[in-house]
Amino acid sequence: MKKIVSIAAALLLTIGAFAQQALWGGSKIVSPQINDDNSVTFRLRAPKAVKVEVTGDFLPTQKIDTPFGQFDGPGFAELVEKDGVWEYTTAPLAPELYSYSFVVDGLMVRDPSNVYMIRDIASVTNVFIIGGGRADLYKVQDVPHGSVSRVWYDSPALKMQRRLTVYTPAGYEQNKSKKYPVFYLLHGAGGDEEAWIALGRMSQILDNLIAQGKAEPMIVVMTNGNAGEQAAAGESVEGFERIPSMQQRGMMDGAFELSFPDVMKYVESNYRVYKDKKHRAIAGLSMGGYHSCHISRYYPDKFDYIGLFSAAIMPDKNATCPVYQNVEDQLDVQFAKKPALYWIAIGNTDFLFQANVDYRKMLDEKGYEYKYYETGEGHIWKNWRIYLTEFVPKLFK
Repeated sequence: MKKIVSIAAALLLTIGAFAQQALWGGSKIVSPQINDDNSVTFRLRAPKAVKVEVTGDFLPTQKIDTPFGQFDGPGFAELVEKDGVWEYTTAPLAPELYSYSFVVDGLMVRDPSNVYMIRDIASVTNVFIIGGGRADLYKVQDVPHGSVSRVWYDSPALKMQRRLTVYTPAGYEQNKSKKYPVFYLLHGAGGDEEAWIALGRMSQILDNLIAQGKAEPMIVVMTNGNAGEQAAAGESVEGFERIPSMQQRGMMDGAFELSFPDVMKYVESNYRVYKDKKHRAIAGLSMGGYHSCHISRYYPDKFDYIGLFSAAIMPDKNATCPVYQNVEDQLDVQFAKKPALYWIAIGNTDFLFQANVDYRKMLDEKGYEYKYYETGEGHIWKNWRIYLTEFVPKLFK
């Protein structure tokens, strides 16, 4: 018995030593190092490596082929080795939130000197921010902060409990009598209810715009647009068994649009929100733009503010869901009710650019009023953060 106790004690001491090592035994390598001119130096200790590269969205793009078509992907740059430490310094970078990874002898790895990471579908990358200009909206500033909650709602239409991420503005908990407008913000294909918080910097953007007086205090509801899923990967009853992917269950088959009243019912029953059209907005990126387009059209009395960010537009010709029938007739009804804002934004190299050109042409031919905002580059989070910062100040005025 004494021997067993001694072994257990030794194991605890060993585990404790490793745990304590994590407190003070971090890497002494500084990476990324943001220099005075906004260039960035990356470093990695890898004395036995033959080749080390960095890949990230601060580098010139390169075309990559995917099952969904050709996309702009991040480029690569080689690091130079000295005394076992590999190093690369960029040109001065514009203000932005950037992501990156190292590639060591063909294997993609995280930067062990940088604890800041974000998941995008099934990829995890390190991140850093170059401040200044619009990018200051992506940083935590010394302003009043809203709260972010993960909540569960019942969806009779989908026959399951589902998860939402909800932002309430600063002061919501203290002022029990005040009501707020509500903005439903939807993610793209492969994403989930975590995407806009993690990759979109939604809470930082809202905190800062509200504090600057550029946006009305509002509640923001971020749904899971995959109608066959309860929640983000790892957050449902399936646990860690389901790996996130671009192809998830119930993405664009109409089930999410038909079930959307379940989301609204939960929000309007549990949060102090106005329940009329002029105090509701809906917007989303890519697939979320598709959902926003069709939800706002199918329920024309529900939303006065609609935003399509790099949106997929028209349903498949073989779609049978009622949401996707008589699209042009339903658009007639929607625009006859004169939404306060119908806002379309896209990058000029986006693979969905032509679809948006065609959609705008149809709207123009019918004389429907909308606002258009075009940026450079393609189907990327950089653009979607920009669109959010442009769209939010236009709401509920």
